[in-house]
Amino acid sequence: MELTHGGHAAPGAVPEAVTHATVDVPRLRRLLGVPELEWLVERVRGRLVAGQPLIGAVSLATPTAGQRSAVERLLARAPGGGRSLTVRLEAVDAVLRRSGVSPDGLVAAVTALTGPVTPLAQVRAEEDAAWDRAYAPLGALIRDRPELAAWAARVRADGLARRLSRTPDAVHTLLTAVSAALRELPAEPAVSLAAFAARVLGSAHALDDGTPQATLTLSGIRELTGFADGSGAEWRRDAWASAGLLKDELSSTVLTLNLRGTPALDWMAGEGEPSVLTLRQLVRRPPLVASPVVRICENPAVLAAAAETLGPACPPLICLQGQPSAAALALLRHLHGNGSDLRYHGDFDWGGLRIAGALLRRVPWRPWRYSAADYRAALTASDPEIPPRPLTGGPTRTPWDPDLAEALAEAGIRVEEERELDVLLSDLRGRP
Repeated sequence: MELTHGGHAAPGAVPEAVTHATVDVPRLRRLLGVPELEWLVERVRGRLVAGQPLIGAVSLATPTAGQRSAVERLLARAPGGGRSLTVRLEAVDAVLRRSGVSPDGLVAAVTALTGPVTPLAQVRAEEDAAWDRAYAPLGALIRDRPELAAWAARVRADGLARRLSRTPDAVHTLLTAVSAALRELPAEPAVSLAAFAARVLGSAHALDDGTPQATLTLSGIRELTGFADGSGAEWRRDAWASAGLLKDELSSTVLTLNLRGTPALDWMAGEGEPSVLTLRQLVRRPPLVASPVVRICENPAVLAAAAETLGPACPPLICLQGQPSAAALALLRHLHGNGSDLRYHGDFDWGGLRIAGALLRRVPWRPWRYSAADYRAALTASDPEIPPRPLTGGPTRTPWDPDLAEALAEAGIRVEEERELDVLLSDLRGRP
């Protein structure tokens, strides 16, 4: 504590430990604690909170007669004239020391009247330290899973964890749970989401829709698996499944034709009839046979035409029916892992290219008549009786053939997969 030449604390210094044993509180309340001097006490406390020294003057713009009288009693002299009331803090400090009301001066007096003062800078430093501790589980997580470092940085930067849990202690609890879940993912083999939550987080409902744990864990799963951002119940189910967590094993399905490898599939392939496989079937009993080549289409009309035209002679064909479902991804990953060469075709429009790109980020495939050259050929072969349909939506990249995106942007025309049926069926008939 800084001392003056007389051995007293300087007016602006905050005592290291203020005890009120030497403060004559009854006298202090009569002298400084009266209602007419509340403005003065508040100004002093405000300076202490801001970490400012108690030197210089404070003023009250429109004082009452009672406020002027209270200052006169405090300082034992009439305040200066003028419309405002000005008080020098050094003078108040000196009066309190000389009178013995507060031998340690103005700081001790205001603390005795209003309670301990924590400087704002200290409050902020303590808050910053608390938030650093709150995010500590992320630091431990990325030491184990460095591939999540960019995600962890975003969690700190975007404030999502704070919005979900509000306080440092609650955020620490949340991130501890989320980190525990992400350390275990992707789950191999796939397991029920509820069973996983019960085992890892202690409650089967810990990852239910809408919980903070589910929101942040799904965010981390997208980083781990590359699953596209989205919303809705179906998207959440497929996002969980991308990490091996089965939220609804029966709702997620994939449409197939002439796959083999289970008694049911073998019978359906012998009949040349399409099969709908659930995620439960694919996780619990995937096909034991992986064909050398498996073709993939986007639209059910292609698979239906193949079944109608070729029947049992059609080579294995899988239909995504739009964005790849959890069941479709599980099947395609299984087939790829067992040696199948996957070949994909979809709509020649921006939506179709996005679906193809989303699939490519999860499962390797090669184009099946799905290149820039194929698009230009489709434009040339278009039926002149059918007017062209313009592209809609925003452009996207085509990493399997960068020229394809450029060709679509240049032509500005969409070609649906159904208009390519003849050439696709020719390929399936010829098994090239």
